[in-house]
Amino acid sequence: MEKVFMKGCEAIAEAAIRGGCRFFAGYPITPQNEIPEYFARRMPEVGGIFLQGESEVASINMINGAAYGGTRSMTSSSSCGISLKAEGVSQAASSRLPIVVCSVMRGGPGVGPITGSQQDYWQATKAHGNGGYKMIVFTPESVQEAVDMTFNAFEYAEKYRNPVMILIDGVIGVMMEPIELPDMISDEELAKNKAAKKAEYCIGPRDGRTQKHPVEVTDGGPMGKNHAAWEMYKGWAETETDVELYMVDDAELVISAYGIAARIAKSAISILRAEGYKVGLVRPKRVFPFPEKAFASLCPEKVKGILDVEMSMPPQLAEDVNAATKGAIPMDYCLTTYGVILNRDDIIAKAKEMLDK
Repeated sequence: MEKVFMKGCEAIAEAAIRGGCRFFAGYPITPQNEIPEYFARRMPEVGGIFLQGESEVASINMINGAAYGGTRSMTSSSSCGISLKAEGVSQAASSRLPIVVCSVMRGGPGVGPITGSQQDYWQATKAHGNGGYKMIVFTPESVQEAVDMTFNAFEYAEKYRNPVMILIDGVIGVMMEPIELPDMISDEELAKNKAAKKAEYCIGPRDGRTQKHPVEVTDGGPMGKNHAAWEMYKGWAETETDVELYMVDDAELVISAYGIAARIAKSAISILRAEGYKVGLVRPKRVFPFPEKAFASLCPEKVKGILDVEMSMPPQLAEDVNAATKGAIPMDYCLTTYGVILNRDDIIAKAKEMLDK
């Protein structure tokens, strides 16, 4: 492990390269610009390819093409740019291509401000693109977690032959922190991995005929393919949830939050605990599959309320939390929107208000 001091976006790019990414295509948009900039400098050093597409649409289709040939591939963008890539990601889901997409959220709706936000939760988990497909969506709260999740994302993409998303807000993208970088996957390991999965990729005509992507030819036709994908998504609920329970055991108030909002909430919890308030946090580390059981297991007789903390109006994470608890625990909100960063004092004040009622 190598310890360095890096900005979030650059650390994500380096982690992807160390995880075997050898093809990146993207298009500039703040606040994720440092990701393609870093790839442009670094890819030639590892024998990889960086391309700046003429648009977001071109970029996503470029990485799909590379993934068809078995190369670990990635793209990134921010919010409205991710919207433009949606058709290509949907095609990747249909073709069962193992691509990685990094979404660095900015304010919205529309083009919005370039500051960090959490207004793309629904986009990432509900309706990123057409057709009803799903992705595993990682949501780090620190630069270190962003590194670890990005490094591992390619393994998950290949395991399930499905797109994977890294969902961060612009705050984590631009902040600098000391991190430990994982060791680089060697060229020999990558070649061995690619060779072992040769039958899964399109590598040109075979037996004089154009080869179709193997996963596109599925027993049961298109309906059978979609049914198999649905079964895979249901399986994720049992095997692929990841959640942090922070000081929940004796909590009378539970905060629901993810990403930078959860990190700010932890700071608020430290102060509230010092003043005798029993407050905890349930933090999804992956917002899909959603950790429903963690919220469903909260006891309404002990937990007086849930405080949903998000940088989004209307609240988005809150819908899944409320569905998991079946509305049995009263919920209130501490929210900002349009790129305004949460204030710890506002979380503290709202938590006290709820507990003092």
